[in-house]
Amino acid sequence: MESRQFTEEQIKIEQANFIAKVYGWMSAALVLTGLTAWYVAQTEEIILALISNKILFYGLLIGEVLLVGYISKALPTMNVNTAKALFFLYAIANGVTLSLIFVIFTASSIASSFFITAGTFAVMSMYGYFTKSDLTSMGKILMMALIGLIIASIANIFMESKMLYWIVSYAGVFIFTGLIAYDTQKIKEMNIIGNEGTDEDTKESLVGALTLYLDFINLFLFILRIFGDRK
Repeated sequence: MESRQFTEEQIKIEQANFIAKVYGWMSAALVLTGLTAWYVAQTEEIILALISNKILFYGLLIGEVLLVGYISKALPTMNVNTAKALFFLYAIANGVTLSLIFVIFTASSIASSFFITAGTFAVMSMYGYFTKSDLTSMGKILMMALIGLIIASIANIFMESKMLYWIVSYAGVFIFTGLIAYDTQKIKEMNIIGNEGTDEDTKESLVGALTLYLDFINLFLFILRIFGDRK
């Protein structure tokens, strides 16, 4: 069904409903991640296992990367209930690995970093949604910068350079702040007008929610690296 069959007002309403669903799924995933992280942080046996067993910890990280890659690629064609289950499974798995921030940083600095992230996300997502400017070129630049950020982060595991650590941290904040605006605009435009309430609509909203969830989590972690007080 072509979007030109709808009035501009109908398109705006459906886009608003769609982005609200995206934010709803994303918020639910963030809450689940936060609760999981807090619970695991209170469970001494699990925390000790994550800290003492590098194979377990890095295995979880690699598993998360593979899972999110699979979800991103296969979600449009999978059953909607399977898509929901895998989406929340990833949120839980992420919560397990993120539980270590409660061991490393003070609760007050985690909370303040979260609120800074939430405020930044709200402003940039609103900009991405309402701006009339095409953010495609900015998105391409940011994606190239993200590749460089990943390479620099991996290199610094071996180099252990304090200067590179801070460069990566500030660059990460800049990159993901911009990606929030770009991804919001992209998600708004990917909505297929006329399929509201269908399984395809739900899967589209899950794709968008996963994208913004990853932007939020990464921005939070980089802000925490800068402003977090270590125990």
